[in-house]
Amino acid sequence: MTGPEPTPIVRLLRLISRALRPPKGARRIAVALAFGTVCHAIFGLAVVAMIVAMFFGMSESLGTVPAPLSYLVNALLLIQFPLAHSILLTTRGGKWLLRLAPRAHASTLMTTTYAIVASSQLLLLFALWTPSGVVWWRAEGGVFWLMCSLYTSAWLLLIKASYDAGAEVQSGALGWMSLMAKIKPVFPDMPTGGLFRLIRQPIYVAFALTLWTVPVWTPDQLAVAIVLTAYCLGAPILKERRFTARYGDRFAAYKARVPYAMPALHRRSSDDA
Repeated sequence: MTGPEPTPIVRLLRLISRALRPPKGARRIAVALAFGTVCHAIFGLAVVAMIVAMFFGMSESLGTVPAPLSYLVNALLLIQFPLAHSILLTTRGGKWLLRLAPRAHASTLMTTTYAIVASSQLLLLFALWTPSGVVWWRAEGGVFWLMCSLYTSAWLLLIKASYDAGAEVQSGALGWMSLMAKIKPVFPDMPTGGLFRLIRQPIYVAFALTLWTVPVWTPDQLAVAIVLTAYCLGAPILKERRFTARYGDRFAAYKARVPYAMPALHRRSSDDA
């Protein structure tokens, strides 16, 4: 009989502890550190770019493509994230990810290479967007501070949901730290705690909330919000198919008990610990 699943923080600290005491292997360690550095640098830049760009309603960015070509470029930047993000989670996409790392370590580094690609996509979208120059609404006074509070809360919810799901997976740390420690990556169990007690897809819902709580509204922000919200509502369907195949009746029971994206007003039964 196995013991209870360790909490997210315990699991993360155990992984960090093992990575800090790696077995010998200079080449393996060098590869792990290189991938970890690239992963977290791009991840951090992408998060900053997202927060800043959406705070200004996509009206401030580095893109300078002249209109009307900018409309096409922006559309490509916007659509490339949901398309590639979903494809890379398929079996074929996994095979492509394996080609992005040294063959001997590609399988171990898969979560890290996935995070690098996904973060690069987000960085491209939010850093290279060409603003239309049109501003519909800009919050002022007390409304501005209200919107800032809502925007901050949405990002905190996203951080919390990512932590509940497994920070080591969401950040890409699982791959390179496992390689450092020379262990097989151990994925978190099916998440049912924290925000996952309330809804099955808190990461996607929290990300969608960041799209709609900004203090500046432009046609650019509306386009980004509509497309990425549609992705946030539709993409988890594919994720749940994978969970059904992996966890079977256990996920079916969780699915029957916990709503998809909107918390239930009345709890139907006790949640998992």
